[in-house]
Amino acid sequence: MTHTILILPGLFNSGEGHWQTLWEAKLPNAHRVLQSDWDSPDRRDWVAALDAAISAADGPVVLAAHSLGCALTAWWASQHRDAAHAGKVAGALLVAPPDVERADFPVFVTGFAPMPRTPLPFPAMVIASSDDPWCALRRAHDWATAWQAKFHDIGARGHINGDSGLGDWPEGREWLGLIARS
Repeated sequence: MTHTILILPGLFNSGEGHWQTLWEAKLPNAHRVLQSDWDSPDRRDWVAALDAAISAADGPVVLAAHSLGCALTAWWASQHRDAAHAGKVAGALLVAPPDVERADFPVFVTGFAPMPRTPLPFPAMVIASSDDPWCALRRAHDWATAWQAKFHDIGARGHINGDSGLGDWPEGREWLGLIARS
């Protein structure tokens, strides 16, 4: 069975050179969850959009989240784990979760702090970079532990975005496939 891949970008969406955008163009079963406001995110609105996308999906879904999309995933799971459609989520690839609790996190991002620390009700993998400007590696590891997710440190790759030189990131697609098969 083919899973629907829901692409969950972070703040400001993902641009043309971002691996999420390239996956969406390359994978026929990949669909971006559109948010009403990419520039001033409100957690309630973002969670509602993700919940609607999961509910509307035909069959199982795998979440491919980047940055604030990881916090979105954790919030959705903490609020909707008992929903009838929650079982559709087969797993999540959580790439470069930001530290939404740090003092210098953008104030126009509303409601994402504190980061939920509830174990995720589906298999998940956190991918982090040793030089991510938005999250210390130790913090990302701590969240992976709290979420009961596997953890991978991919070295110095910045925020693991379009500026990281990953292209369509074959290694990430392999991890996504592992999540889908788990």
